Amino acid sequence: MAVFRRVVELGAFAAAARDLNLSNAAVSKHVAALEGHLGAQLLNRTTRRLSLTEAGQAAYDRAVRLLDDMADLEQAVGQMEARPRGRLRLNAPMSFGLMVLGQTLPIFLDRYPDITIDLVMNDRVVDLVEEGFDVGIRIRSELGDTSLIGRRIGGVRPLVVAAPQYLQRRGTPHSPDDLLDHDCFHYSLNSTGDEWPFTNDKGEERRVRIRGRMAANNGDVLRNAAVAGHGIWRTPDFLAQADIDAGRLVVLDLDGFRSADHSIFVLYPPGRHLSPKVRVFVDFLVEVIGAQCRAHGMP
Repeated sequence: MAVFRRVVELGAFAAAARDLNLSNAAVSKHVAALEGHLGAQLLNRTTRRLSLTEAGQAAYDRAVRLLDDMADLEQAVGQMEARPRGRLRLNAPMSFGLMVLGQTLPIFLDRYPDITIDLVMNDRVVDLVEEGFDVGIRIRSELGDTSLIGRRIGGVRPLVVAAPQYLQRRGTPHSPDDLLDHDCFHYSLNSTGDEWPFTNDKGEERRVRIRGRMAANNGDVLRNAAVAGHGIWRTPDFLAQADIDAGRLVVLDLDGFRSADHSIFVLYPPGRHLSPKVRVFVDFLVEVIGAQCRAHGMP
């Protein structure tokens, strides 16, 4: 219809071809296809001029209205999409959601009043596409093999900590191997199982198969047990920092060995057009949480 309209308005196939950046043959093919679809001849063609048939005039009048309505629709929808709005379904680890997102999401809601947040927090592996999430947050050493789009928003430093009363009772470990003689909490969703890997600045590696009286799939449960003095805990820094600052937990120096830093990734399903609500949320996380990570010395 758009090609037919330009032929009529410009009065020639060649002129329409130049205007639409098509070949003369392509323009003729489009008009012929429209005539075939409608089952009527739309144009009278002579070597000197083109003229509309009666059916052609009716088709032209209706085509103009339809094409203009479509242009109005595209503009209206485009403007609607340009303004971030709607419900954003977000999945995040439980501890990260409580400690970090709980403080930053109110800022986002103030900034984008037309967006509502549906936050689901759990520590199991969630299929974002299968379960209908717009965005997911993952904390891991590397993104790994995934069909999702991932963007790094900051870093996390794992720390090995214990309560002062535990260390007074059981002694302070000074190397990774010393952990073999201690109760260590096992985070059951850890990708390395019950092994804690360490490296030092020289590139030396140690892997310790920890033992202890408690395992859990949630960091907050392990935090409570650590603060109560029941064992040694390896945790992301953001989850233990308040207890460290308050003296309830102590960071252990294991002869210069430490766990590899992790990254915070925001993941979203691939698509040619990223919705405005997802785009502004991802940018927000990079801005706000990224700044928080840099303030703690993590790029």
